[in-house]
Amino acid sequence: MADALLSASLKVLFDRLASPELVNFIRAQKLSHELLNKLERKLLVVHKVLNDAEMKQFSDSLVKDWLVQVKDVAYHAEDLLDEIATEALRCEIEASDSQASGTHKAWNWEKVSTWVKVPFANQSIKSRVMGLITVLENIAQEKVEFGLKEGEGEELSPRPPSTSLVDESSVYGRNEIKEEMVKWLLSDKENSTGNNVDVMSIVGMGGSGKTTLAQLLYNHDTVKQHFHLKAWVCVSTEIFLIKEVTKSILKEISSETKPDDTLNLLQLKLKERVGNKKFLLVLDDVWDMKSLHWDGLRIPLLTAAEGSKIVVTSRSETAAKIMRAVPTHHLGTLSPQDSWSLFTKLAFPNGHSSAYRQLEPIGRKIVDKCQGLPLAVKALGSLLYYKAEKREWEDILNSETWHSQTDHEILPSLRLSYHHLSPPVKRCFAYCSIFPKDYEFDKEKLILLWMAEGLLHSGQSNRRMEEVGDSYFNELLAKSFFLKCIRGE
Repeated sequence: MADALLSASLKVLFDRLASPELVNFIRAQKLSHELLNKLERKLLVVHKVLNDAEMKQFSDSLVKDWLVQVKDVAYHAEDLLDEIATEALRCEIEASDSQASGTHKAWNWEKVSTWVKVPFANQSIKSRVMGLITVLENIAQEKVEFGLKEGEGEELSPRPPSTSLVDESSVYGRNEIKEEMVKWLLSDKENSTGNNVDVMSIVGMGGSGKTTLAQLLYNHDTVKQHFHLKAWVCVSTEIFLIKEVTKSILKEISSETKPDDTLNLLQLKLKERVGNKKFLLVLDDVWDMKSLHWDGLRIPLLTAAEGSKIVVTSRSETAAKIMRAVPTHHLGTLSPQDSWSLFTKLAFPNGHSSAYRQLEPIGRKIVDKCQGLPLAVKALGSLLYYKAEKREWEDILNSETWHSQTDHEILPSLRLSYHHLSPPVKRCFAYCSIFPKDYEFDKEKLILLWMAEGLLHSGQSNRRMEEVGDSYFNELLAKSFFLKCIRGE
């Protein structure tokens, strides 16, 4: 996340290079515009590969070290420009006072403090700028050696497509919410929209068990008997493709499709196939949904019989709202007791910890670190099953497993959510890393902090900074990066 702040820092530098203070600086120091333009070009070369470097740092320690170097250069360059701007403003004020009193004072750039982390710290401003360009040229050369790409860079691999199958013996908790959902699925009363098809959503952060809960519903004996047709479709792509989803639904309900079928032909087939039949559709792992796309998908489904249902799982509450999902269930974390039950099932032979008295207290501490996230509990429980020595368990507890390649299931799942945030929202979320664990913060105060750090940009719109911050905050809340604190809990 710190690299999102690095990107913000470079954005600040680009803005500064075109500022009046820097223009005055160029004139006062008799520097050419070409020198500053060259600096900007070098910064831009580095900036263009940051997205790719951010992805690769998790699998390549050299790239991670490279990012640390870039961070140093960017932050110290920003400090230098800050001091130049401050000195420029001071000189401007003194010049104004001098004119009022009839005296004159020259610009005093020597008062600008030195950049202590580079060999040319005691040289002139011009030499320092040239030195900075040299450092950036070296960094830019290294980016070529690492094979970093410009633009979006290397994409994170999404998780494998889900299926409707589930191992119910490895599911703990969720009983209450599951029974509530089963009751909803079996209800045939007409919904408030007047349509035959109701939509329910399960929303939560990556790894919270949304898919598992949907699988339990899909395989519930009473639910299977209640519906004439059922279809499970794993969407799992950033862009919702109506044609592909429609084709997947048809395949699930044993309807023939051809490679050259148009969307119109596919939808006519779907309309005919589900007509007057009670139909259950699960759309798992929906990342994004636009109103137009949803309207296009749902039209052929409206011919289904009354009592037909759609269950959607998503990390984004926005997608659920567009699909007019009522109800929407926000899936929280597992209780400590359920987390421990799941862990013992996977980590100990025969699912019992009583025979492993030395390992049990370590295991409980590891489970606490998982913070009720089922995917984390499963991944670490499965990993520890093959480790019987106390030292090996302590290594997992005390190591950087939570940030390393060893944790090949947990982090990719959570990073995928972060990767899909827009760059401005990434920066604001990264800023929140300054808060301690479990810190409760106030929305308005956080937005003011974002404003003070220059993280909010209205772009071409005329929105106030507070409105921009509010939209960023709401996006993070909708995608489960923030959890609403209910007083009294």
